[in-house]
Amino acid sequence: MTTRYTEDHEWITVEGDVATVGITAYAAEQLGDVVFVELPEVGKTFKKGDEFAVVESVKAASEVYAPVDGEIVGVNDDLDGEPAKVNEDATGGGWFAKFKLADASQLEGLMDEDAYKAHIA
Repeated sequence: MTTRYTEDHEWITVEGDVATVGITAYAAEQLGDVVFVELPEVGKTFKKGDEFAVVESVKAASEVYAPVDGEIVGVNDDLDGEPAKVNEDATGGGWFAKFKLADASQLEGLMDEDAYKAHIA
């Protein structure tokens, strides 16, 4: 299971043809305390780069962009009652949505962990 990253601080982990997407710990740290997450509806489709979610913190609201084309097949309902999970475990329990991949080759254009670390350094 490989994790890839976008320049906009989303992470994506793929298992089979389903990708789990969230924001990075760096992004969560920059936002501060997350107070609300607006998630997409299951069944909606997005193109790479489309806004698919919004995360609001005490500092700001920020859009979350789809790292790949796909259809939403699941969302993290836990974030409705516990948006702070994004701060506590951004790359684990704080995930946002699951995408059914439309084109797995789009993953090749995303950064690996070393490239992402260099990007935020």
